[in-house]
Amino acid sequence: LQTAYSLLHIVYQNRLTHSTKAILEVRTKMGDKYVHEEPMIRGPKFLVRLRSHTVFENTPIKLFCTVGGFPTPDVKWYIDLETCVLLCIYRCSTDDTAQYTAVACNIHGQASSQASIIVKSNVMFIIQSHQNMLIALFPSLSHSLSPNLSAAMLPKIQYTKINITFLEKFGPVFATEGESASLTATMTLNPNLANLQPEAQWYRDDTRLFDSKWVKIDTGRGVTTLTLPNLFKDDEGLYTIRMVTKGGSAEHSAFVSVSDGPPPVPGAPGAPMDIKIHDANRDYVIVSWKPPNTTTEGPILGYFVDKCEVGTENWTQCNDHPIKICKYPVSGLFEGHSYYFRIRAVNSQGISKPSRMSDPIAALDPTEFERLHGVPSAPGQVISTRETNTSVLIQWAPPKEPNNLIGYYIDQCVKGSKDWTSANHKPHKNTKFVVSGLTTGETYMFRVQAINELGLSDESQESAPLTVKAALTHPSAPYDIAMLNCDGHSMVLNWKKPSHSGGANIKEYYVDKRRSGTTMWREVHIKPITERLYKRVYNVIELSTQIQSNTNVGLCLFSSHSVCPLGPAYDLTFSEVRDNSLVVEWKKPVYTGSGPITGYHVEYAKKGTSDWTTANETAVSHRFLKVTGLEAGTSYVLRVRAVNAAGVGMASMASDPVTAKAVEGSQEVSCVVDEKSGDIVLSFESCQLNEGSQFIWKKDYKEITDFSKGVVIKTEGSHSKLIFKNAEKEDFGTYSVSVTNTEGVSSSYTISAEELAKMLALSYDIRHPIIPLKSELAYKILERGRMRFWLQAEEISSNVTYKFFANNKELSGWKKMTFSGFKLKELSMGHDVSSGIIEFIMDHFTEENEGTFTCQITDGGGKAQSSLVLIGDAFKAALAEADYQRREYIRVKEGPHFSEFLSLQVGDDCSVSLVCKVANLKKESAFHWYKEDTEIIPDVKPDLGSGVCKLPIKLFSLKTAGVYKATISDDRGKDMSQIDISGKVFDDAINKISQLAGASAAELVIKCTATGIQLQCHMKYYTSEMNITWLEKDKGMYSIVITDRENSHKRTLDLSGEDRGKVVGGLPDVVTIMEKKTLSLTCTVCGDPKPQVSWLKNGAEVEPDDQYVVSLDQGKFASLTIKGVSMEDSGRYTMIVQNKYGGESVDIVVSVYRHGEKIPEAKPTLTPKILIPPKVPIEIPQPKTQPAPSPAPSTPSPAPPKAGRGVKSPTPTRRK
Repeated sequence: LQTAYSLLHIVYQNRLTHSTKAILEVRTKMGDKYVHEEPMIRGPKFLVRLRSHTVFENTPIKLFCTVGGFPTPDVKWYIDLETCVLLCIYRCSTDDTAQYTAVACNIHGQASSQASIIVKSNVMFIIQSHQNMLIALFPSLSHSLSPNLSAAMLPKIQYTKINITFLEKFGPVFATEGESASLTATMTLNPNLANLQPEAQWYRDDTRLFDSKWVKIDTGRGVTTLTLPNLFKDDEGLYTIRMVTKGGSAEHSAFVSVSDGPPPVPGAPGAPMDIKIHDANRDYVIVSWKPPNTTTEGPILGYFVDKCEVGTENWTQCNDHPIKICKYPVSGLFEGHSYYFRIRAVNSQGISKPSRMSDPIAALDPTEFERLHGVPSAPGQVISTRETNTSVLIQWAPPKEPNNLIGYYIDQCVKGSKDWTSANHKPHKNTKFVVSGLTTGETYMFRVQAINELGLSDESQESAPLTVKAALTHPSAPYDIAMLNCDGHSMVLNWKKPSHSGGANIKEYYVDKRRSGTTMWREVHIKPITERLYKRVYNVIELSTQIQSNTNVGLCLFSSHSVCPLGPAYDLTFSEVRDNSLVVEWKKPVYTGSGPITGYHVEYAKKGTSDWTTANETAVSHRFLKVTGLEAGTSYVLRVRAVNAAGVGMASMASDPVTAKAVEGSQEVSCVVDEKSGDIVLSFESCQLNEGSQFIWKKDYKEITDFSKGVVIKTEGSHSKLIFKNAEKEDFGTYSVSVTNTEGVSSSYTISAEELAKMLALSYDIRHPIIPLKSELAYKILERGRMRFWLQAEEISSNVTYKFFANNKELSGWKKMTFSGFKLKELSMGHDVSSGIIEFIMDHFTEENEGTFTCQITDGGGKAQSSLVLIGDAFKAALAEADYQRREYIRVKEGPHFSEFLSLQVGDDCSVSLVCKVANLKKESAFHWYKEDTEIIPDVKPDLGSGVCKLPIKLFSLKTAGVYKATISDDRGKDMSQIDISGKVFDDAINKISQLAGASAAELVIKCTATGIQLQCHMKYYTSEMNITWLEKDKGMYSIVITDRENSHKRTLDLSGEDRGKVVGGLPDVVTIMEKKTLSLTCTVCGDPKPQVSWLKNGAEVEPDDQYVVSLDQGKFASLTIKGVSMEDSGRYTMIVQNKYGGESVDIVVSVYRHGEKIPEAKPTLTPKILIPPKVPIEIPQPKTQPAPSPAPSTPSPAPPKAGRGVKSPTPTRRK
């Protein structure tokens, strides 16, 4: 074995050190061949294809192929799909193992040919030959040696049993073609290991499903979801989810039902299903399918087959006539091209929807197809486990489809990079591999590829990241056991942690004991302890104690009568060790003696001496001290004594030796105020950083744990920051930082109260900066009298914002305008980042603009403000200059213009018009009106002779609001004026209309309509935007209030009806009487003033005559007498009683029957009295020849009833 391994080592070293360079050359051979120009052979075609080879190292190899086509194709070579220039390799190496592809292209298409080259290493034959020799010499070794010696020594994989419990399961799904469906299952894993996650496998009717265009699978964090984005009938079936682990699996199933979608035409069949492709060849394929699920549709007459070339969306029909069987050969394909196929069914009613299209299939020779699809599938899950401080054990699952597998290649990559490198230089046969030569502390990921004679498989999934750590060892023994307190019944022990932790943090300690004079050690507690402080109760005896080591110390318990001095401090630690100083920290004594501790003294001595020096003559109250005055490079030991009122206590146990020497490359903490955020930042960069190192920040040597006041610790790599977001005056003190798992890297910084005050002031200035200005707000008068206000800042960014104010009102609502071919604005605003200038331009500077102009600037956190006062003489001078420039512009330009811009005017009759005035016109000048850029043709043309132009706005309301524009132009130029009738302009017009209409409002009147009575108020104009309110102050008192900004106009009408006309009683609801009898209808009425009474029959007024007698005695007894009633007198009679305050009406039904007939049964109906509102003035209905027209255009007039006996004309309909 030693001989075999030595040979292996020597040969492998030679392989690595020998630099083998492949000589690359390209040879293209084209014979003079007859070129066929038929359509099928114009594209590239491999007449002789590439052939795969397996060779040994350092041997030559050549790849040949013959390509035909017209025009002559261009040939490119690829290694593993990467472009190369390669045909001949004179000395092969194992690195040349790859898949080689030749691609030929011309204008008619492309073709490809592939071959694999597998280069075997000579080392394998040396190992194999020596292995055979060892077996011949030592037959007993035949079972212990394997083809791969390293693999034989790998441990067997032990799979972990993972229990999977489904929390939520998917149920049956019923859907329709074209819809989408999702199946989701949630589960718990026990144990839930990041490196051992189960594989989610979805099945439909025991057929494994994978991610595709028709199926989407998403798995992670205990949830797996299968989505069918576009359902077809093919998707119907039993769906199963199987969560598979090496230790077992869990599964759940449910049925998905897919019903047929609506057909293209009624009665058409459903879509065919389960389309498959068979016998693919270079120019034809065979397509098969299953018929649709036909239920009520007519029988299938045949099928159409469609094809579509991959990369296009052009579907073409392959057969001219429907075929009756479910299989069809499709010919006329182009070799090397890929196609989709679909099927449509036909019956007597029409053609179905297309089936789901097939997977793409390439038109290739079967041998070429088999070769292209013969590589292994990707290996399964890759698991990496810790091996040594420079190696990792990799294990993986073999591929589902090995296809004559040769072996595996393992790749490694540092986490966070994409630089994948190979871990082995020849195929590895086993599914385990030890990756060596890794960097300790670095984090790696791994993946695996399978290889056979046809080439490499796809890469496996990447393994979980794994950090290469040093191998663990046992920790060293604790030492320096000290007694911190003893009261006669118990003692408190303390010890120092081991010098070497063995590569991991110390978690627990065990304490043993033995009696003095004996050798038997026994545990003094059952459970391990985590702190280096232990209290134990004893009798008064002598003990020896051992803490996980053979080192022991004799301890004596004091009796209960002994006097115990002030206990010692303990756990001395050092930080900020420099050449002449260090900082020591300690913990206070467990036993404080007769009084509270008032301070501490620190003593130090050179290593190996007993000459102790007190570092501080005055005791310090805190438990840390910076010891100065040390000699560089000298080792010291230190101890601490506590002080109380009784005196100085016992000294602590001497510390471990510490050398006064700064850590090489150590740096100090810096303190600055961030120039952008204003935060106070303490920064420290560590010169050392190991695995598990952490930055510990302290204030006054107490770890900072309260982050509620805006304190943030931010660490990136070897750089750590302590950030004060909201520093306060109380935050002064000493801030220190130490880095764990290093050689004592630490530093501190002391912030005094004075320094903190300065930093707080600087922080405030940074957070509330003032943008410096080169010039304050000023103005400049431009041509046409426009006023430019501007200022200049020292520097502004592209994100600057600003506002302009005039007399404390923000200037807003700027509208773009055009004048003489260049843009103007009524108010325009802008800035220039390069110069820092901010400006706004006012087109019309008038007397109303007198006052103070202000600009407020905000840029990031900075602000600035500048004002300009234009009042008195200064304003008059500016206004005069603006007027002069405006007149001068008109004089120079000599073109048509607006002397008065558009304004909105409201006339006394509430009419609304747009008015403007133009000047400097000539005969050819043209004037136009626009609303929202749509031209308006007014009824009356503008009067350009007077220059005053008006546009009446009919039915002014919110519907007529918008942007109106007027233009005047001729060959000399063009001017425009514009007004936005919205906002304040619209509100002012409505307010003016409300003033005029309210003043003209008449008294309220009552109007009877088909739907009831209306209270009406007539005024000059009304629109819904006016502020009009209806009120009912008391019962029956109604008011209308028209309100404007200054006044309100109120009109009131009393409808209380206390003195209206009323029917007191006496009238029946129904009267039955024999023919030729006399009928008398009598009742009592009241009212003040005395009411008037009228009678109606079937809605028509009763005219008194010899037969009909109407009477009203004493103003309160009313009657209607009908003499000699006849059958025509049957009907509904109404008595109306009313005065100026209103009244009411009562209905009576009269039924007349003949002598000898059965008396008709009276069926009284409860008809309530109908109240009649007052009339102003009271109008008693008079006979008319035709119905009066309705005053409301929207209310139709009632049709006149047919005239009956005693009826002259209809009366107005009664309303409540």
